[in-house]
Amino acid sequence: MIKKHSGEKEPFDAEKLHASLRRSGASDQLARKVEKGIQPFLEEGISTATLYRKAFQLLRKFQRSSAARYSLKKAIMELGPSGYPFEHFVGALLEKMGYHVEVGQMVKGQCIQHEVDVVANNEHQQFMVECKYYNSQGKYCNVRVPLYIHARFQDVEKRWKSTPGLEKRSFHGWVFTNTRFTTDATDYARCVGLRLVSWDYPKKEGLRDMIEKAGLFPVTVLTLLNKKQKQQLLEQGVVLCCQVLEKPGVLDQMELTASKKKKILNEIRDLIE
Repeated sequence: MIKKHSGEKEPFDAEKLHASLRRSGASDQLARKVEKGIQPFLEEGISTATLYRKAFQLLRKFQRSSAARYSLKKAIMELGPSGYPFEHFVGALLEKMGYHVEVGQMVKGQCIQHEVDVVANNEHQQFMVECKYYNSQGKYCNVRVPLYIHARFQDVEKRWKSTPGLEKRSFHGWVFTNTRFTTDATDYARCVGLRLVSWDYPKKEGLRDMIEKAGLFPVTVLTLLNKKQKQQLLEQGVVLCCQVLEKPGVLDQMELTASKKKKILNEIRDLIE
């Protein structure tokens, strides 16, 4: 039995581990090698966090780009306590999907003004996007979140509907979280037409799926940078790995050797290509 972040216990599932390793880009042979490597550490009551850490260490030893992908969920939680980088990350995902995006906007509603995390639109649709960020696992977005955001959206929607130039667009509220929603939250959102995206919801269209499809990975996945160095990048407004490739000079402030910089850039290329 293994212990989850919630404190619940469940039987160890080797196939589930294998699937997560394969999803990270590891070959079947490498996945089996990692599984074999963690066998000596399996004991009654071992935590999922310990299992993850052991698997990550072995994967990093053999294939850094797969280790980076394997650490994606944890990396999202390392985007910082403020949630500000997460808003920019979500904005980048929506931009990749073809939307025009503005992050951190003050938007007038029919009654009051609202601070909105992301406004995204195309020719036919316009979204008020709110980002609910958590920096630790085991936390769920409960029904209060969509209740509150839907009420704000309704106020903004009334204003948008009376705004010249927006007549051809439909308006929608959208909530992103890096963890999960409770059942009440998803039921309520479905009932009122509010869109939700969590780590694995909707099925095959969750946050993880969107990231992998877009090939947009946060700098916090990089295995060759320590926590302090990742924070330095975030403080410079560098949230995405592809931004480092576009402007490799952002690495110059970290006192890295030329060889280390080259390895970091190669890791990013392996990751996103």
